[in-house]
Amino acid sequence: MQQPTEDRFRHRDLNWLYFNERVLQEAEDKLNPLFERIKFLAIFSSNLDEYFRVRVSQLRQMKRVEKSIRKKLALKPNRLTKQILKEVKEQQDRFGAIYTMQILPELAANNIHIVDSEHFTKEQQDFTNTYFTDHVKKHLEIKKVDLSKENDLFLDNAMIYFLITFDNENELGVVNIPVDQCGRFVYFEHGKNMLTYLDEIVRSELPCLFPKDNITGIYEIKLSRDAELYIEDQYEGVLAEKIYESLKQRTDGQPTRLLYDAAMPKAVQKKLRHLLHLGKIDMMPGGKYHNFKDFLSLKDPTNNPELHFGEHPPIAHKILENSTDYFKSIKEKDQLVHFPYMSFQYVERFLDQAVKDDHVTHIKISLYRVADNSPLTSSLLEALEKGKEVTVFVEAKARFDEENNIIWGRKFEEKGANVIYSFPKIKVHSKIMMISRQEGKESVNYSYIGTGNFNSDTSKIYCDHALFTANPKLTKEMARLFMVLEGELIVPREKHLLISPFSTRQKFTTLIYNEIENARMGKKAKITAKMNSLEDYEIIDLLYKASKAGVEIRLLVRGFTCLVPGVEGLSENIYITSVVDRYLEHGRIYLFENGGDELMFFGSADWMNRNLDRRIEVVTPIYDRDIFEELKDILTIQLSDNVKARIQDAGETNQYVKPGKDEHKNRSQYAIYDYLKQKHNI
Repeated sequence: MQQPTEDRFRHRDLNWLYFNERVLQEAEDKLNPLFERIKFLAIFSSNLDEYFRVRVSQLRQMKRVEKSIRKKLALKPNRLTKQILKEVKEQQDRFGAIYTMQILPELAANNIHIVDSEHFTKEQQDFTNTYFTDHVKKHLEIKKVDLSKENDLFLDNAMIYFLITFDNENELGVVNIPVDQCGRFVYFEHGKNMLTYLDEIVRSELPCLFPKDNITGIYEIKLSRDAELYIEDQYEGVLAEKIYESLKQRTDGQPTRLLYDAAMPKAVQKKLRHLLHLGKIDMMPGGKYHNFKDFLSLKDPTNNPELHFGEHPPIAHKILENSTDYFKSIKEKDQLVHFPYMSFQYVERFLDQAVKDDHVTHIKISLYRVADNSPLTSSLLEALEKGKEVTVFVEAKARFDEENNIIWGRKFEEKGANVIYSFPKIKVHSKIMMISRQEGKESVNYSYIGTGNFNSDTSKIYCDHALFTANPKLTKEMARLFMVLEGELIVPREKHLLISPFSTRQKFTTLIYNEIENARMGKKAKITAKMNSLEDYEIIDLLYKASKAGVEIRLLVRGFTCLVPGVEGLSENIYITSVVDRYLEHGRIYLFENGGDELMFFGSADWMNRNLDRRIEVVTPIYDRDIFEELKDILTIQLSDNVKARIQDAGETNQYVKPGKDEHKNRSQYAIYDYLKQKHNI
C-alpha cells in the first residue's frame, strides 16, 4: 500500500478539518436563516466529536505501535496530532465568536432570549427552583473527590458535567448535567420567548447541593472516549495484524479529549488532568458551554418561518407516483428516484407491494444502518409472516449503529429470516435489494441499487440516487452477488456491475487508462466524478497521470480529498469543488468521455481504499438513456454551482466559487429541486 507524501498527497485527517470548516462557513453565511445557521453549529460540533472519537483516537493509539511499523507507514502521530489540535483550536475560537457575536444577538433581535442564571428574574428563579426539584434533581449524580485519597475519576463519554472547586483545595465536586433525561433547553412559563440551558438551572442549585462548602469556581467539562478502532478500514493483511498485535493491550473507551471551560485555572486543570490520566495534548480549552450538538433540538418559540428554510415538498415521480403495479412499471423501463427531493416512500411502497404480491417468492436486502420501526422493517416482518423467503444481510460493524443493527438482526431471525452478519475483515456497505417474482414459468428478478442507506429519516437530509431495474444484465449479476453473500458462490463473475472488492478497482483503472490513451491520441478526454471522499493513492496517482496526459478532470468531493489539485506538472488539469448546503451531498456518480460514447456509473463506493478493496460495494452502469441524461443534467447543475460551492485548491482556502460577470447565481440544490419538479411534473 502506497503511503502519503506531503508533496503528492494530503493527509486525510488534516484535510477533513477543511471540510468541517465548510460546515462552519454555513453557520456564518447569512444567506441561511438563523435557526439553520444554529443547526450548522450543531453539526460542526457533532462532526468534531466523532472525529476525535475515531480519527484522533486512532492517531493516539498509533503512538503505541512499534516504531518500525510507524516508519513503514510514514506515520508521525505526534506531529500530526499537534497540527490537528492547532487547527481545531482556531476553528473552536471562530465557532465561539460566531455564537456570541452573531447568533445570540440575532436571537435577541428576533425576541428570543437565552437567559443565564446570573440574570434570572425573581419569577424565573422561582420557576427554575420548582423545575429543578420536580424534574432534574432525581437524575443528578453528585460526587465529592478527595484529592488526598483518590487518584482517578470516571466520566461518561460525551456527557457534560460541572467541576466545582471549594475553599478546601484538596476537594473537587463533580455533578452531571442530565441532558438525556431532561433535555438541554428549558422554556420559561412566563414569557414564552425566554429560555435557558439546563446547565444554568443546575448551576444555580449547586450551592444547595454542597451546603457545607464555599464554592470558589464552577467549570463545565466534557470527556470524549475512543470509539472502537477498525484498523482494517485503512490497513490490510499482515500490516493490519501487526498493528492489532501492537495494540492488543488497548482498553476500549479510554479518554481521548477533555473539553473544558477556558476560565478554569491552570492549577485546577492540572488536578483534573491527573484524575483522568490525560496528557497535556488531550486538553482542549473551550467556552462556557459544551455539546453544541444539542442545538439540533433547539425549538423556535416564535414559529417564525423566516428563521427557517422554506418548505421543499417531495416531488412526485412521474411514473411511480400513480403506479399501482411497480413491477409492471419497472419491467417496462428502469426508474430512478432522488432523495430528499423525492419521498423514500417509493422504496417502502415497492417492498410493500412485494410483500402483498402472491407471486413474489424471495426478498433479499442488505442493511447497513437500520432505521427504528420503519415501514420498511415492518414490511420485512410481514413478509415472513406471509411465508415468503427473506434474506437480510445485517452489517454488524456499521460504526455507532452496531447495537441497533444486531437487535434488528435478531428480530428478523426470530421471525424466520435468513440473517447473515458481517464477514471477517470486510463490511457490506452496498445499498441493494432484490425481489424474485414468479411470472408464468419464469422467475423474474427486480433489483434496487442506491447510494444511500435504507433509512427514511436520513433520506430527508441526504442527497442520494436510487435505481429500480429489471434489466437482466444487472439483475442476473445482483442474484449472483446475493449468492456470494449467502456463501453459495466465491465470486460473482460480473461483466456489467462493478462489485467491490472483486472488480471495481480494476474497472475504474481501465476507464481512467482509456481516457489517458484517448488524450494521447488527440481525442477529447474527460473524467467527471462526484463522491464523498477521495483517498485511494493508486486512483489519485492515475488521476495525476491522466492530468499530465491532458485529460480534463472535474471532481466534486463533498468531504476530504488526499489529491492536491492545480499543481503545475502534476495536477494542473484537475479542478475540485465541494458543495455544502441545506442537504448533505451523499451520491456517487462517475462519468467518462470514452471517445464521445460516454459511460456513466453510480453506486455506494467512493474512491477510497476501503470502498474498493475491503467492502462489498455495488456500482451500476447506467444503460437507460433517459436516466443517463437526467443524472448528467443533475451533475452539470452541481458542477456550475456558484453560491454554495467551494474550491478545493492546493492552499486549502475554501474560497467560494463566485459567479462570472454575466452568470446568474446557481445554488445547485435549489436548482436541482426546480429541475426535477419541472421534469416530473405530472
